Amino acid sequence: MPKAIVRAMCAALLVLIVSVTSSAATTQKSLYDRLGGKAAIVAVVDQFVANVAADKRINTFFKATASDKTRLAKFKTNLVNQICQGSGGPCKYTGKTMKAAHKGMGITDANFNALVEDLVAALNKFKVGTKEKNDLLAVLGPMKSDIVGQ
Repeated sequence: MPKAIVRAMCAALLVLIVSVTSSAATTQKSLYDRLGGKAAIVAVVDQFVANVAADKRINTFFKATASDKTRLAKFKTNLVNQICQGSGGPCKYTGKTMKAAHKGMGITDANFNALVEDLVAALNKFKVGTKEKNDLLAVLGPMKSDIVGQ
């Protein structure tokens, strides 16, 4: 086979591979999009905060925040922005670092696990898919070391 034909076939194959690869990359949705965008995240955060407020295992950590409407609104906004940013959305989290925010609180593994249960319950209420739940928990899970024992 002449070299020119082989080169042309290789070039065509390369174009096909690049086309398929870039097409697959553009059709794969971000976690943010798979969660339903900002409105869905706001709904989950509202339910999550309600779950925490009702959870006697951990609600004492949030009493001061829950009793101040301005502080509660800022807390929810920070949670929304943190989840939005962490899931690939357009938001920017501007709150404290997790280590600074939880310093001196004495949060235990059991407290952290209760919080995760409350988040999962909120995600379940809105029928968030298993993959999306797991992907979100994988984004948030590494924060545990900056929250527990501070």
